[in-house]
Amino acid sequence: MGRSDLERLSREELIDLVLRLQRPEKTSRTSSKPPATDRKERREQSKPGGAKPGHEGHSRVLSDDPDAVVEHRPDRCSCCGGDLHAALPAEVVSLSERIELPEVAPVVTQHQRLAVHCPSCGTRVVAPVPEAARGTPFGPRLHAVATYLKTFQALSYERLQAALSDLFGLSLSQGGLMNLLRRAQGRFRPGREEAVSALRRAAVVASDETGVRIEGSNAYYWVFHSADAVVHTASPTRGAVVVREMMDGHRPAVWISDRYTAQQGHAAAHQTCLAHLARDVAYAVEASDDPVPWRLQLWLRSVFALAEHVTDFATSTLATKRRSLDRQLGAILATPSGCDLTRDLQAKIGRARDQLLVFLAHPGHVQPTNNGSERLLRPAVVQRKMTNGYRAMWAAAGEADIRTVVDTARLTGSRPFGTILKTVGA
Repeated sequence: MGRSDLERLSREELIDLVLRLQRPEKTSRTSSKPPATDRKERREQSKPGGAKPGHEGHSRVLSDDPDAVVEHRPDRCSCCGGDLHAALPAEVVSLSERIELPEVAPVVTQHQRLAVHCPSCGTRVVAPVPEAARGTPFGPRLHAVATYLKTFQALSYERLQAALSDLFGLSLSQGGLMNLLRRAQGRFRPGREEAVSALRRAAVVASDETGVRIEGSNAYYWVFHSADAVVHTASPTRGAVVVREMMDGHRPAVWISDRYTAQQGHAAAHQTCLAHLARDVAYAVEASDDPVPWRLQLWLRSVFALAEHVTDFATSTLATKRRSLDRQLGAILATPSGCDLTRDLQAKIGRARDQLLVFLAHPGHVQPTNNGSERLLRPAVVQRKMTNGYRAMWAAAGEADIRTVVDTARLTGSRPFGTILKTVGA
């Protein structure tokens, strides 16, 4: 906007423009921006981390089955100097442990094919090629370690190469590592197909997506999850076609996501993430003196408080509370306002009104937020920041397969490395 444009504005329009320019910047608390983008001075004024006053402390649990036990007992009396022989009874007054990692070195098994001349006919007989000599010289555990470090610790090829060399004394080229990882990724395809099949039977599905770089271009990393499965997928598009291909015609009872258009219309009902709305409301409260955003904030707090105890109420009680909350929201949305932020907020919430309290009709099965999807996407975001994306689509797709199998196994309590080792060694 130039000087001539400003001169044509009325007094009220100039006041409105100045007020807009004076609005605070959005932060991670008032928008979907990550905490790392918050200004440094705001972070310095924030509360310190760590345990808060009154928090119950925790200490490391001592081992029930130590590898060795060393007893330290006195041999002389500190009072009279008398001999305290070993036959005297003793009591344990304290326990302490020292934990150390053993030196890890590769175990190399060399397979030699031998030839023997038959003493009867003189024929030279050569032993068949052993199974260990077919294919890769690297064993399942090495494949699993490299896969774990690359996928779940976000190591680049260069850093993975250095880690294997420094920790285990293994010298592998980056090309060799790439081939190793590609072989390992192929083992996860059957597990991915099982997870996708379970997802396509689910009654409640949640989904989210984030940007990622693949082959130097902008692409997207998606996650879909239900009570029994987690499915990750990489795609060049953010369009609804990704959802349609994933669900293959299956329409769950409820879909949980943000308000992004491509996430809409895939289930009988939709639960909009209330955490996203809460951040929008928090910004309006901070940037405006209008009372409507404050009323919306109080309304959301009552909704979140109800969500914490949603399984404690009977179905009829939840239905009554839902009607009451909906009436309160209707009154808030109908309140006239002269603030553009408030009007935008009222319009946004009004468009999603029938998607805000769906979780009350499915207590314990539908969450009011999509935080579960965001937590599942977090490792992909870390990977993007650490490695700047994927060199090839096969790498992105293969890593999505690995995360699919590992995160699905986590639903039943399995740990990542154990799942990787079991899958690679199968």
